[in-house]
This record gives sequence, structure tokens and C-alpha cells, in this order.
Amino acid sequence: MRLRWTLQAADDLAAIKEFIGRDSAIYARQVVERLYEAVSELSAFPDIGRIVPERGQSDIREILRPPYRIVYRRGDEIIEILTIHHSSRVFPEDLGRGPV
Repeated sequence: MRLRWTLQAADDLAAIKEFIGRDSAIYARQVVERLYEAVSELSAFPDIGRIVPERGQSDIREILRPPYRIVYRRGDEIIEILTIHHSSRVFPEDLGRGPV
């Protein structure tokens, strides 16, 4: 399966890196790498994530990498990364602005 990042998810990842990087560039890089690794597993195991409780749709799933939730849409041929969301925040109503 192919992976596609939405603009929202790419922006989320950049914001995470910038925020953490204010205190530690090394830790910011490690967190981003850990999130990328989790996403890369989806190509081989697209159903690895759980259904997002706030949505209850079988095609909207998430992988938990505390404190982040990697939310994605599983299609027949494409997995679309919708957002990387901090678990302490209210879940977003709108998911995934357009593909990158």
C-alpha cells in the first residue's frame, strides 16, 4: 500500500519538531523519527491501528505513540495520514487538509 501525507499531517509534524526543538534539537529529531517509523509500518500492516473512538468509522484509524495519536484513513490502495494529534488536546472536527 502507498502512503500519502495530508498538508495537515505534514504541518503537524513540522510543528511538533519546532516546538520540541526549542528545548532540544536532538530530542525533536528522535520524536519525529519515532513518528515516521510508526507511519512506515502502515504499508505492511494497514490495520495495525485501532478505530478512532471519536469517529467510530472502520476506515479512520490511529496508531498511538504517546503523547501523540497518528490518525490515518485506510483505503484499498492508499493510506492517507490525516493528522498527528497531541492526546491532551480536543480531537479535531475536520481531518486532513489535502494531500502533500
